Amino acid sequence: MARSSARPGRTVAVFFIGLAVAYGLVALIGTWKPALGLDLEGGTQITLTASGNVSKDKLNEAADIIDSRVNGSGVTEAAVTTQGSNEIVVEVPGSSKNSLVQTVIRQARLRFRLVAQVTPTTTPQTPSTGTSPSPGVGVTLPPSTGSTKSTKTPDQPTSSSTGKNRGPALLGKNKPTKKHPKPSSSPTTTPTPSAPDSTSQVNYTEANKKAFSDALTWMTNPDPQSVAVYNAYTCPSKKAVVDDPTIPIVTCDKQGQKFLLSPAQIEGTEISSADAIAPGSSQGQVQWAVGIQLKSHGADVQRKLSQAMAGDQSKTFAIVLDGQVISAPFFEGVIADGTSQITGNFTEDEAKSLATSLKYGALPITFDKGKTNIQVIGPSLAGDQLSAGITAGIAGLLLVMLYCLLYYRGLGLVVITSLLVAGATTYALVLLLAKSAGFTLTLPGIAGLIVAVGITADSFIVFFERIRDEMRSGKSMRVAVEAGWIRARATCVAADAVSILAAVVLYVFAAGVVKGFAFALGLSTLIDLAVFFWFTKPMVSWLARFAFFNKGHKLSGLDAENLGLDRLPAGGRA
Repeated sequence: MARSSARPGRTVAVFFIGLAVAYGLVALIGTWKPALGLDLEGGTQITLTASGNVSKDKLNEAADIIDSRVNGSGVTEAAVTTQGSNEIVVEVPGSSKNSLVQTVIRQARLRFRLVAQVTPTTTPQTPSTGTSPSPGVGVTLPPSTGSTKSTKTPDQPTSSSTGKNRGPALLGKNKPTKKHPKPSSSPTTTPTPSAPDSTSQVNYTEANKKAFSDALTWMTNPDPQSVAVYNAYTCPSKKAVVDDPTIPIVTCDKQGQKFLLSPAQIEGTEISSADAIAPGSSQGQVQWAVGIQLKSHGADVQRKLSQAMAGDQSKTFAIVLDGQVISAPFFEGVIADGTSQITGNFTEDEAKSLATSLKYGALPITFDKGKTNIQVIGPSLAGDQLSAGITAGIAGLLLVMLYCLLYYRGLGLVVITSLLVAGATTYALVLLLAKSAGFTLTLPGIAGLIVAVGITADSFIVFFERIRDEMRSGKSMRVAVEAGWIRARATCVAADAVSILAAVVLYVFAAGVVKGFAFALGLSTLIDLAVFFWFTKPMVSWLARFAFFNKGHKLSGLDAENLGLDRLPAGGRA
């Protein structure tokens, strides 16, 4: 005999409690309007122009990296396209924060360099080759997010009136930040008369490069050409040295501190993962940071450097992003596993932006910042088109409800209620995903939600028809509901599984707004399963206990005439 459903009212109550919790979370985030995509709301358009002549492959590679950055969660539906032979156009829905724009245009070339101990008593040694510094090429640098204090020359502005250290550091896992000691006095350095101007860089010969082949030795005794450029350099500068990883550079941080840095010891390509770390994630974590994990080679270099420099606050190293110092800490201890953190008074947006840029790699090309164009664009499908689309969707939904009500009569009320519950559940999840995962609704996404309404209605029809078939075979409604459920359940789960599989395949292999359609289709199909199992079925089991349905009232939709029987079975049989 078919087993009757136990406590259907409890199941429905638990479902509504879950729905209430979802809307409680929506109330907490304070957003009752879903995030709309570029075609419905408008947004920001960023046009990037590559510097020099670039190949089509490099341009496409850069576009793919930018697409990964702005669509890091996979559902923000930003559009990234190439235009012509040297332009990339990025269209981001909604009002974009400056951090997102920085995520798009940032080169994300991260390098770890040692900081030379340049003091007032540093005496340049006679060069072995007799060569003198020569001008180099400067580039305009983007803003960075933090700095640390170091020994300054008179041309270095202080970052605050008190000169207090701001505390950025690269730390071993779960290690607290330590501050640099405040210099007891401000040293002075007199620029060498023959030194180049502040926009120059040394062009080192192979013979010169031997002077800094051992970076740890060079750090305490830098070569004279580098010291000359350092003495002449002034922060801030409109131009800065080219961030060549093979030679020393002189550069600044955001607060105007200047640094003489060794050749790159660890390249950003050695980063295997990067994530923003919230305050309180570990003991002593009081501000946003970026956690990084180095690959085996980078971790090995970091271990050797930390072994040589650990505990000596005079030996520091710089984390250089796109040619600018974002942090210059010392090693508190030996970092053996390649796991560390970058701190620098980051805000949440800055930490997430930097982590995203590092996670998806450096761009293979550079952009002409003077030609970067950022503009606000209006919605392309607003006004009458959007209103007409919404009106058509509501009209279609009402027709489905009306048909079910006329055909199934009393059971049609279950269809209508289930569709309304599914709609309420979908709306709550769309709002929550907009906040937590950046999900935005576009016209294709709305189409995916509407398509899923048909899938939901199909589930009800399969279930109801199975109930009617069981009653035609002589079972009472209460028995027919349970017997029909066993057969209808397998059919509906198989149909929904096919829809989910199609949505997953489309999401994985598609791009742009098509991902939004696939995501919405998969989300709605999962909601259909939840409503079908935890609302529709227990609701029908509960209604079967009432004489209006189990005695076959003419308006119930389960009367003898509607089922094509002479009379309903008295007690039913299994």
